[in-house]
Amino acid sequence: MTDYDSPWKNALKRYFPDFLAFFFPSAHAGIDWAKGYTMLDKELQKAVRDATLGRRLADSLVRVTARNGKEDWILAHVEIQGQNQPDFPKRMFVYNYRIYDVHDRPVVSLAVLAEPFSADFGEFAYERWGCRMGLRYPVVSLAAYRGNLAALEASPNPFAVITQAHLQAQETADSATARYRVKLALIRSLYRRGYQRTDILELLRFIDWVLTLPPGLEDQLWTEIQNFEEEKRMRYLASFERVAQKKGITQGIKQGIKRGIGQGQARLLMRLLEERFGPMPEPQAKRVQSATPEQLETWALRLLDAASLDDVFGRDGQH
Repeated sequence: MTDYDSPWKNALKRYFPDFLAFFFPSAHAGIDWAKGYTMLDKELQKAVRDATLGRRLADSLVRVTARNGKEDWILAHVEIQGQNQPDFPKRMFVYNYRIYDVHDRPVVSLAVLAEPFSADFGEFAYERWGCRMGLRYPVVSLAAYRGNLAALEASPNPFAVITQAHLQAQETADSATARYRVKLALIRSLYRRGYQRTDILELLRFIDWVLTLPPGLEDQLWTEIQNFEEEKRMRYLASFERVAQKKGITQGIKQGIKRGIGQGQARLLMRLLEERFGPMPEPQAKRVQSATPEQLETWALRLLDAASLDDVFGRDGQH
């Protein structure tokens, strides 16, 4: 089965303002983006860790500042599995009140569902003897975009690409040749949308994750992409980073480190980092050169899933 949770989680972290602009424009318009925003996933985990309502999927909790200057917390809950889950409204309600109870902050709950949903809002409520408790929250259904693929093609928002990839992964689950065609077309579309190189590579990661192909077709696809890039004089996807992923160089780093080949693996890790993120800042470069074999191994294994240098270096408490 395709793993949709992880790529959606990464996309939310990387493109949260675009997520709101695409799916919930009224919420996006109400936020003062000049004040920035903060991902609060650890706070979310603490608040709902003992919930017995099934596993959480690509949920994100984000602190933002409204245009009136007030601080709000947004619970962006993305239910990306295609199955109908009757307890979903209850889960939205429980998460909302748990976060409010723990942090004493207004919580705005939003939901994106893969399955068809006929209303603009979901609701969980109960009422007894004049006392009413409940939650009403906006809902967007990815299935609704199946009838408007032209609008997705025309949109520059990264979540237009993400939505296309998700829908096409579902629709081509039983046909490798059909998946090959749509994956190739979607990757080519990244160039004409005017994205920067970093965004093309980021969206490629999502496309590559959900639109998986058998090895033979995968190799054929990347041969076509390489030829296409040479024609366009834009060597983005057929970069050293892509070759490193395909040939398992990261695994080679891990094995080389275990054999004690520290300096050579440090140089290779530096090359991978520079291909992924551009010229390395001096502090990070010094850390790689002076790292222990265990640190090099840790950073190498983080690299392919990292959206930024902070994702590679930031989790070990060093800055």
